[in-house]
Amino acid sequence: MAKVKTTFFCQNCGAQYAKWQGQCNSCKQWNTIAEEVIQKPEKNDWKPSSSTTKRVSKPLKINEIDTAKEARLNMQDAEFNRVLGGGMVQGSLTLLGGEPGIGKSTLLLQVALSLPYKTLYVSGEESQKQIKMRAERINPKENNCYILTETKTQNIFKQIEAVEPDLVIIDSIQTLHSDYIESSAGSISQIKECTTELIKFAKETATPVLLIGHITKDGHIAGPKILEHMVDTVLQFEGDRNHVFRILRAHKNRFGSTNELGIYEMQGSGLREVSNPSEILISEKDGELSGNAIAATLEGLRPLMIEVQALVSTAVYGTPQRSATGFNAKRLNMLLAVLEKRAGFRLGAKDVFLNITGGITVDDPAIDLAVVASILSSNEDVALPSDYCFAAEVGLSGEIRPVQRVEQRILEAEKLGFSTIFVSKYNKITFKNPSIKVQLISKIEDLVDFLV
Repeated sequence: MAKVKTTFFCQNCGAQYAKWQGQCNSCKQWNTIAEEVIQKPEKNDWKPSSSTTKRVSKPLKINEIDTAKEARLNMQDAEFNRVLGGGMVQGSLTLLGGEPGIGKSTLLLQVALSLPYKTLYVSGEESQKQIKMRAERINPKENNCYILTETKTQNIFKQIEAVEPDLVIIDSIQTLHSDYIESSAGSISQIKECTTELIKFAKETATPVLLIGHITKDGHIAGPKILEHMVDTVLQFEGDRNHVFRILRAHKNRFGSTNELGIYEMQGSGLREVSNPSEILISEKDGELSGNAIAATLEGLRPLMIEVQALVSTAVYGTPQRSATGFNAKRLNMLLAVLEKRAGFRLGAKDVFLNITGGITVDDPAIDLAVVASILSSNEDVALPSDYCFAAEVGLSGEIRPVQRVEQRILEAEKLGFSTIFVSKYNKITFKNPSIKVQLISKIEDLVDFLV
């Protein structure tokens, strides 16, 4: 019998050590190092058969590589395609993470059921009957999805050779285990080994692979950090389980932008694509209310109109409160200081609460002017016209700074029926005679004079 070989891994970052120690030298965390069995049996590595091999690798000069042949797979989902950068690249490995119950499995099963080409959905968490029950609720459009319940990678590769799918979905990577590693499923060494085998399969056969990954209580992908380095794309599925809207973001994408955003609405029949996000980010009101302002922001290439809500009230306790939801609290304090210094508003003894509607987080500096407008509106208890919107950055000296792609923001506001948009005087606007009024301002005092 072969001697059992063990080593020590940090459960937080995946660093490897020859013996146990209290603190990890890489991530500086305490009591995260655990012993794992790593003895590899004498087996041949997985190799695709001639029937499943689609591409043979050989060295080529960079100017000889033909990228036209690497067509992307259309995922039949406009939001998913946008976040991926135009579709799934052949031979790529994509990791999707999110909170438990947020809808990761529903999203990928819905995608798999709508594709016109052959898809293998591998589940290590649900039985085939459970998946069938969920699929009936989604109402599949195609009949090219194969369901496999298996956790052993060697058996999965055998079924892949038999089915020859165009896309493989793994739900989830933490449930897989390989004969090459003797530790339990979900351990650092198992996740690394299983991911390595899937990467080798994807690159050798040019078959894209979608992985679902669990996350920790801190919101990070469970397992070693090297897992996110190994894959080509890391997607995050976000949202509040108490609300129906879900947001798909790309944290890493080797084949496209990481600034794109996909929005879905969770319904009883699955996830609905939200093609016009402004319908959920701007609330409907019977009358005009103070403290509300509309900002024209950008997420990647997509313009969004979002509503900013502010509440300014006299501080009941000694120390005024500053609270921001969906917006940087430090930037809120900076804007309040600018209002007090440059515009003369005494907000130091007042509570200020700020909220971005729709449950999203915005870091676009163009939202500054809308934040200032909503604070002024609430402080003076004067409602802003509902057809006004704002797109500009506010500087420390009170100047209104220009923002990028302002024309795209103006066109989006015009399309949604806004009558006036406030932008920086220093923005260069080339198109003429828009149906929306473009109000140019240069400093924060101009905004105060116009609104108050």
